[in-house]
Amino acid sequence: MAIPAAYGLHKRGFHISWVCGGAVRPLLECYSWIVVIPVEDKKILFGGFFERLISIGRLWSRVGFESYDLCATLYYDRRYRLLTLPVRARKKLMLSLDSRKTALVAGRHHTDEYHRILLQITDDCRDQSTSPIRPDRLPPFLLPIRSSPRRIAIVPGGVNHLIREQVLDNLPEQVLRRWPVESYVALAQQLVGRGWEVVLLGAAEDAWVRPYFQRLTVTDCLGTLSLPQVISACDACDAVISHDTGPLHVAGLSTACLIGIFGPTDPATRVPRRPYAVGIWGGQGFACRPCYDGRNFAPCQFNGCMHQVTPELVLRELDRLLSERSQGISSPWRIVFPDPSPSLPGDSALIALT
Repeated sequence: MAIPAAYGLHKRGFHISWVCGGAVRPLLECYSWIVVIPVEDKKILFGGFFERLISIGRLWSRVGFESYDLCATLYYDRRYRLLTLPVRARKKLMLSLDSRKTALVAGRHHTDEYHRILLQITDDCRDQSTSPIRPDRLPPFLLPIRSSPRRIAIVPGGVNHLIREQVLDNLPEQVLRRWPVESYVALAQQLVGRGWEVVLLGAAEDAWVRPYFQRLTVTDCLGTLSLPQVISACDACDAVISHDTGPLHVAGLSTACLIGIFGPTDPATRVPRRPYAVGIWGGQGFACRPCYDGRNFAPCQFNGCMHQVTPELVLRELDRLLSERSQGISSPWRIVFPDPSPSLPGDSALIALT
């Protein structure tokens, strides 16, 4: 979500150097205008004293002797300042709640906010949202030629967070954003029943979902694709269905139709702002929605907001997207809300925020 802001600087004539960890390095290397400076993020965050010292020292040796016009650290955690301490820059910028100029305004899409902050835009009035920037050098897609009428990718795992996964020991809040795997299975059953191909996308850590799909004929790509290959795989699909997790944003860089399922987080701040993208926000009528405040989730033993989203509603939105695309009908991004009324079917919906 920060790439469009960096691209805005690039179009103004800036050369972009990006400090990043190993997870996103392959993706950033697909942008010809980004110079990637890799850092051993896991060692810095979780290694021993000497491991951290050596890793930070290696980064400093790369950035400490260069001169920059702008050094931007897009984190609120002030500890990240240590990474760019020796950087010589005309201006240093970091996210901060002390000033509106450097704070992500609640309710706004993060892509737009990064764009506003990095490009130092003082006039907040903009009638167009910032769209994702597609990589200009992707690897070819690896999926075989399909024999089915449609190919749909689903992301039933995900939502891991590097720091929280280690520090919080995978507390229940790690799964609050996840659409129940049983719902994914029910959806996949209906898709397979139509004769469509279902592709499983996710990381190696998502292998736990495999047993749920063992009775279905699916194309299993869990843990086999890099981030650039995920984009290429999504390009080879008609649509991608995911909850609020990393692959959702990666799929936003593809050409596929996209459905994002949300609950604890506000889709208006996260769903990719591009055509043929839909965010379904469960928890309509819930007093606790959204429960994510930018740092933590509220204590919750049962994420009812995600359970409110039915496979039938997802399937209906999928059919609508595919129909609009096949007919060449314009389809701007939109947010869909389940109807909580007990007198109506659970998959009824209202359309808003087009």
